[in-house]
Amino acid sequence: MEVFEALADPTRRRLLELVADGEHTAGELAAEFVVSRPAISRHLRVLREAGLVACRTEAQRRLYRLDPAPLAEAGAWLERTRSNWASRLDALTQHLHQEDE
Repeated sequence: MEVFEALADPTRRRLLELVADGEHTAGELAAEFVVSRPAISRHLRVLREAGLVACRTEAQRRLYRLDPAPLAEAGAWLERTRSNWASRLDALTQHLHQEDE
């Protein structure tokens, strides 16, 4: 569930979009936001801990990139549970229509 907690924040979702295009330094990523660099570092730490981004060191720089494996796992879980959600929402819709009559 760490993946879903990490994805709950819009800043972290935007960070994932940026690193999906390729490797970026923390400074390059921070330049895309109005929040402080330490705040972006905290967001990157959450993404790393959830396994959504990987980091490698090159000289003095840390380069961040997307690790798609946890997203694939989350997507597979959503697919497995989608039919259950759909049937429950359909039942709710029917119930609400019956009460309107």
